[in-house]
Amino acid sequence: MLLKKQSVVVETHLKTYSVIDPMITSTKNSASIDLGTNTCLLLVQNLETILHDESNVVRLGQGVDLTKKINPEAMERTFQCLQKYAAVVRSFGLEPSQVIAVGTAQARDAENAEFFFNKIKNELGFEFKVLSGDEEANATFIGAALPGMDPSKITVMDIGGGSTELVQSSLGKSLNIGAVRMSERYLKSDPVTDEEFWKCESAIDESLQEMKSVINTSNDFVAVAGTAVTLAMLQLGITEFDRNKIDGFEMTRGDAHRLVEELKWRSIEERKIMPGMEPKRADVILAGALIFWRAMDVLGFEKVLISTRGLRYGVLKAGLNR
Repeated sequence: MLLKKQSVVVETHLKTYSVIDPMITSTKNSASIDLGTNTCLLLVQNLETILHDESNVVRLGQGVDLTKKINPEAMERTFQCLQKYAAVVRSFGLEPSQVIAVGTAQARDAENAEFFFNKIKNELGFEFKVLSGDEEANATFIGAALPGMDPSKITVMDIGGGSTELVQSSLGKSLNIGAVRMSERYLKSDPVTDEEFWKCESAIDESLQEMKSVINTSNDFVAVAGTAVTLAMLQLGITEFDRNKIDGFEMTRGDAHRLVEELKWRSIEERKIMPGMEPKRADVILAGALIFWRAMDVLGFEKVLISTRGLRYGVLKAGLNR
């Protein structure tokens, strides 16, 4: 195999990077794809060394909450992204069929998900497994812990586009509240109205109530995925993804509330130009931030630690579709 030269390319709000050590051989490389309701993420590792980490907003779950079907435009956006990912994994000596590829909430909800994934398998070679809510929660938990964290003493929150996973060592639960789903259901005006905002907040609180009595608030609260990373970047005031600054960054409940209020009064176009905002996430970030803040408030956490890891790391460790 020819070794790639070190490269750095900026993609969406995450920095796509590849690092090849001449001592690393292709036989040890492994890769995963986390295809969510909003984003499609690719991770390539060699043992514990990250070789390539990329995120693109594809919005596969566009309209799925209402129609129960993936629409053709969303399929095409996702296909184009996965076509690029196929070339990336081959550059690391892997075939698409060797990649652990998983779908989440939008695939659980969509009646035509099987048709779409069959097309992907036949034309690109990626074999997707649609995770159950419990599988998604558990894999997220496995992948979220940062070096030095004790998994038995953390509670992990993953706010996705279609669902939010809350999990700790003794339990895991997937709730049907996600940034895309709640935006499409409630936050339809631009900027949102007070009535829309309050109805969305009430629905989120109602969903979170079932977890209130079982979540251990003495644990460290860890948040993963795009909403959490974006809020950390907004709080830090950084315009480019920097894993070293974001991993382990602490946000308070007050920080989260302030960001929600700041996002609430802005139009989508105004949100797009906020330092640290990925423009394609601007229309759903308010709902994501609202879930983030309400989870802290309803469950009783005063602070949360941000992790850039999560599901794509966890499925590699668990080997979920092998």
